[in-house]
Amino acid sequence: MKSQNGHRTATDEASGCEQAEPVLADRQGEIQRFGELIELPLGLSRATREASVTALNHILADVMTLRDLYQKHHWQASGPTFKQLYELFAKHYQQQSALTEQIAQRIQILGGISIAMSADVADLTWLDRPPRGRETVSVQITRLLGGHEKLLLEARELARRCMEEGDPGTADLLVSNVVRTNELQVWVLAEHLVGIPDAEAGRP
Repeated sequence: MKSQNGHRTATDEASGCEQAEPVLADRQGEIQRFGELIELPLGLSRATREASVTALNHILADVMTLRDLYQKHHWQASGPTFKQLYELFAKHYQQQSALTEQIAQRIQILGGISIAMSADVADLTWLDRPPRGRETVSVQITRLLGGHEKLLLEARELARRCMEEGDPGTADLLVSNVVRTNELQVWVLAEHLVGIPDAEAGRP
């Protein structure tokens, strides 16, 4: 905006700057609390959606934990099969990352809020926490297989409950994505333990 003589005034310049500056003091807080559901015309009861969201957040926590376990082993791979496992762990990490996106999206579709931060994952996961140090290849793989098994049991049970409660969309996600991805990863991982001596594999 210009003054009557056609020149921008100091006031005009200040006003323009104020409009361009970012708002850094917004403290409005949460617009949806964790655990609350928004209403969406999905044809699903609120009770069904609440049950699915709660269970999916536990599944998500386990998938994120398994994903990070793959990242840990990717960084700490060692031994004669270093290159193969280094690449395999990275590939499985990426596949688990894709699952986290799919599960989180499903939670949001149902009107809920998905967990996102590592502290929340640690609170909700049912998978065992690994040591910080490096482990042998066989122990790394065995630990991953144990995590897969817990996740698969959990996902199959939730898929069954979702079908009984009229939520086939969540059941389909669990079976088509979570279960099948993890079953394939189990098969590939287990093959790396074939022929390993009992002592090296930690068996008596």
